[in-house]
Amino acid sequence: MSFATPLPGPDGDPLVVDCDSCVVRSPGACGDCVVSVLLGPPQDVVALDDAERSALGALADSGLVPPLRLMTLDDPPTHRDAS
Repeated sequence: MSFATPLPGPDGDPLVVDCDSCVVRSPGACGDCVVSVLLGPPQDVVALDDAERSALGALADSGLVPPLRLMTLDDPPTHRDAS
């Protein structure tokens, strides 16, 4: 998923970031992911609510932080953006 585009997940439900399920997980991808930039490499699942997703999206859209690079096998192809 990328914060430059609408995030997957129903409105009102937290977006759960489980880095262990990310199909692009690697030192290169994780080092340029907003989760690692803001929190350091996570040791556990990260949950973001709508307000947090919106704030991170605004930061990513303005170039202040990288987008979230999480992609899981459950994501529809339109949300798989590892760019």
